[in-house]
Amino acid sequence: MDTRALRMYGKQDLRLEKFALPAMQENEILAKVITDGVCMSTYKTVLQGSEHRRVPDDIAQHPVIVGHEFCGEILAVGAKWQEKFQPGMKFAIQPTLNYQGSPFGPGYSYRYIGGNATYIVIPNEVMLQDCLLPYHGQAYYKGSLAEPLSSIVAACKASYHTVGGSYAHEMGIKNRGDMIILNGSGPMGFLAVAYAMAAARKPELLVVTGTSEEKLARAEKYNPVAKAAQYGITLRYVNTKDVGDQKEYLLNLTDGRGYDDVFVYAPLKASAELGSDLLAQDGCLNFFAGPTDKNFKAELNYYQVHYAANHIVGTSGGYPEDMRDALALIEERRIDPSIIVTHIGGLNSARDTILNLPSIGGGKKLIYSQIELDLTPVEKLGELGKNNPLFRELANIVEANRGLWCYEAEQYLLRHAPGIEK
Repeated sequence: MDTRALRMYGKQDLRLEKFALPAMQENEILAKVITDGVCMSTYKTVLQGSEHRRVPDDIAQHPVIVGHEFCGEILAVGAKWQEKFQPGMKFAIQPTLNYQGSPFGPGYSYRYIGGNATYIVIPNEVMLQDCLLPYHGQAYYKGSLAEPLSSIVAACKASYHTVGGSYAHEMGIKNRGDMIILNGSGPMGFLAVAYAMAAARKPELLVVTGTSEEKLARAEKYNPVAKAAQYGITLRYVNTKDVGDQKEYLLNLTDGRGYDDVFVYAPLKASAELGSDLLAQDGCLNFFAGPTDKNFKAELNYYQVHYAANHIVGTSGGYPEDMRDALALIEERRIDPSIIVTHIGGLNSARDTILNLPSIGGGKKLIYSQIELDLTPVEKLGELGKNNPLFRELANIVEANRGLWCYEAEQYLLRHAPGIEK
């Protein structure tokens, strides 16, 4: 079977090509990709090429398919896996395989599996590691967005605190504690706030910082303070450009006590150091953002590490159990990841979207791998629809859904947009 896929040959060398997939083996699965979410991790991977820990050294000769937030439909199943998977099943992928200790994973490391492709062959190790997960929701894009949500689920699980009077560790954010997300006005911050409301362990105070009033306003629109209050959470959005001494201002929101859980959502030295300064007694800092600089360093107050029992963790993605939790939250409609979607595009737009991701603005960009469509802001559909019947109908559907991308819009797009093969 032929596929069309975006492959990486080296640093910033992405090529959309048509080529033949190898014949599916008895321990493999053939699948059709419908959606892929464009992740900042992919942008960082393309900047580094083979210097990235997940990318093989020989991509110039054996290019890899990029994109790891993908969802689709199983077409054929090899004999080994026919009792567990069947054609027609929707699936999502957890790309953190941890197979035999290797950092390799789909969307970073493989020649025949990745999100920016029309058809893929899923290798045996994905199923062995329980990283091919059935998805029972309606919208394919929500299955894609379970992957970034799973990394938030994992990060909250990885935070820890000591049990009073001992050095035993209790895993997870402090229940009914004070929590802050630094640089949290982007799409991952949106999901983190939604998860804080849906999770079993909830903070009592949740502060989200950013430097863009537009982004913070969008964050408050779709994760409103009033909604958080219904879950017993005092939610505060803070534009740190509007305050003088950030440390003093943010500490005052806790009456000077500091935060039990600090999440750093941008790989900035100043943010990491501010996070350290904001920790309460027995506070945990999670360095969530992934830097591209392998020598990235920031100062840490070791006096507080010793006397205030401060600790630091880092998480990169999730594991299958985190992905299952994320899928369940979406399937049960406890979290709607539509709040982070700001752009849609076809496979033809994937290359430029990835290479220019930091400068595009907005939230999550969705690539529909089976169609041809230039990257389009969802909020511009009405304006563009004046001369385009496809966009006009999509705008009507989105407007009826509070301005959010939705299942009905996805279905209409898949039925009426031109196919990528044409």
